[in-house]
Amino acid sequence: MARVDTLEPGDPGTLADELARAFEQRHGRRPSGVFTAPGRVNLVGEHVDYNGGLCLPMALPHATYAAVAARDDDTVTVRSGQRDNEFSGRLGELGPGTVTGWASYAAGVVWAMREAGWALPGMDLVVDSRVPVGAGLSSSAALECAVALAAASLTDEDVDDEVRSGLVRACMRAESEVAGAPTGGLDQTVALFGEAESALLLDCRDWSRRQVAWDPAAVDLTLLVVDTRASHTLSDGGYGSRRADCERAADLLGVALLRDVVDQAEALASLDDRVRPRVRHVFTEIDRVRECVAQLEAGDFEALGRTFLASHASLRDDYEVSCEELDVVVDTALAHGALGARMTGGGFGGSAIALVPTSAVELVETAVQAAYDDRGWDSPGFLTALPSAGARRLR
Repeated sequence: MARVDTLEPGDPGTLADELARAFEQRHGRRPSGVFTAPGRVNLVGEHVDYNGGLCLPMALPHATYAAVAARDDDTVTVRSGQRDNEFSGRLGELGPGTVTGWASYAAGVVWAMREAGWALPGMDLVVDSRVPVGAGLSSSAALECAVALAAASLTDEDVDDEVRSGLVRACMRAESEVAGAPTGGLDQTVALFGEAESALLLDCRDWSRRQVAWDPAAVDLTLLVVDTRASHTLSDGGYGSRRADCERAADLLGVALLRDVVDQAEALASLDDRVRPRVRHVFTEIDRVRECVAQLEAGDFEALGRTFLASHASLRDDYEVSCEELDVVVDTALAHGALGARMTGGGFGGSAIALVPTSAVELVETAVQAAYDDRGWDSPGFLTALPSAGARRLR
């Protein structure tokens, strides 16, 4: 059996120093600042952000880092530790249709901030990431938010909570309009507002937020994340088609958002067989977020595990965004001691989470690896999800 692949977040201070040195080697001067923004997992509340629902994400210790310095011309350059090619473009030429690939997530943020009124100079950016790409852990939002804070530092603006909310909107616009992935705002919000030892209860109708205490290590539990290594992307049509189904249903029901529906039973009865399951997932998933918050506050982790399972079943059967790899991880984790497990993120691959007694983590990891070996699949990756701090300046 192959060795279990554990994905470590690294030490933020060490990684910031290494990135500052890489920036100096590339540009011949020190960066003016180094910033970081985390990836995320969603405890529950999947595919409801763009329906005005409730979500309960948390920030990961695995993060993206961005070093920045202003230029004396209008050029923007972006170099990544994960890519061989460097992006270079002029401020006035950035925007939808002019930037493609990975750089669209970074340069798109600069464009969206300028569109929102930020007086940004030209800049050099060097980025590096410990968030697995394609794992459904919001590597794109981590990149966007790290770049947003880095770019904001080149102005005189004080980055308070109101400004952070504006940066969330800019990052959403960059991902939707430049990168071509229509996200709902959950990822960017937790990246900029997450706190250690907390999950973030997010109301996507009015964007209000509340921190919910969540420290699994204190009760000898581990939130284990399994990167299935199955292909995951938000710009290949699957995500967009589910969102379009929900928007069509809201229009048919005469509401702006599915969250606004009052008589849910009547609404479901009026919909066709294609759309009804999508809407049923949205209704029940929002209820599960409320249940999850109550379970965390009561310390009822067995009930929390059951809520995870119900969420996965709904995503698999009603929303149809799971896949064989995700289902195998969930079933295997449950068979080897997990209190609950579910896919997390947009689906179609990506990652699953499992709530596991800390003493059983190695057993679950070994069993999942064996299940992959039996099927001839490439090995999964494992990481421990500790509720961590949101985007911030490191240097």
